Amino acid sequence: MGGGAEALRPDRLELGEGIRWTDRGIVLVDILAGRLLTAVGHPADPLRQLAQLPVPLGAVAPVADAPGTWIAAAGTGICMLGPDGSTRWLAQPDADAARPMRMNDATTDPFGRFWAGSMSYDADEGAGSLYRVDHDGTVTRVLDDITVPNGPAFTADGATMYLADSARGVIRRYPVDPATAELGPPEVFVTVDDGSPDGMVVDVEGAVWVAVWGTGSVRRYLPDGRLDRTLSLPARQPAGVCLQEDLLHITTARVGLAEPGPYDGAVFTARVDVPGRLATAYRYGGSVSLPGERS
Repeated sequence: MGGGAEALRPDRLELGEGIRWTDRGIVLVDILAGRLLTAVGHPADPLRQLAQLPVPLGAVAPVADAPGTWIAAAGTGICMLGPDGSTRWLAQPDADAARPMRMNDATTDPFGRFWAGSMSYDADEGAGSLYRVDHDGTVTRVLDDITVPNGPAFTADGATMYLADSARGVIRRYPVDPATAELGPPEVFVTVDDGSPDGMVVDVEGAVWVAVWGTGSVRRYLPDGRLDRTLSLPARQPAGVCLQEDLLHITTARVGLAEPGPYDGAVFTARVDVPGRLATAYRYGGSVSLPGERS
């Protein structure tokens, strides 16, 4: 396989994304199928399903001090997903949008806030938004006029956020106020001309690994935007990346391919020389009880 990446697990996902290294192991989603999955056991074992929702599931993060509970970008908003698969919605801001919408990628920042993007099913120009979920569960729209948001990804100090608008081929970098989480004026970090920047992760040197949809590649960009290296895959649509110490895990997709190849939709792993950090849990201190708790 190209670039030293291996796909040992037998699973082939329709739209594998949202892969994260958490204190509960590696988790990922098959977005359109609404499936939350974990990569456990031997590297060649099948993925194990943790939950399945009746709506698309963009990404999750563990909720601190709530074993088995996740915060999820799902359907048209944000919900808490309990150990038994039950949901409690914090907000569904895109439920009444003019176009049919769904949530896409999401992550936590180093302070334990949850950030999630939305898009229209047809990827209509500028129809998407970015939302921030604060510690009390309040959901705030912080950006609009995004077509297909992916990421975001944060530096270790939480002072910088990277956000891809995949359909427009651009990754922007935003300053973040550590106290208020307000975003400052963005600058263009990277423009991709030969594909679409998708999922991202920042390593311990501050470089950004980017899955580049349509190119069969994952690219590492230095903090100044220079391309450092490229990892080639035998799958056309890389969609998500995460670093588990020095292991780079990559999700791919089969959706939209008339004739998927044998590795399209696979989950790949490659060893790298610069490690990553454990994903932060969402820190919830709101008054709404979590799924499974007594009200």
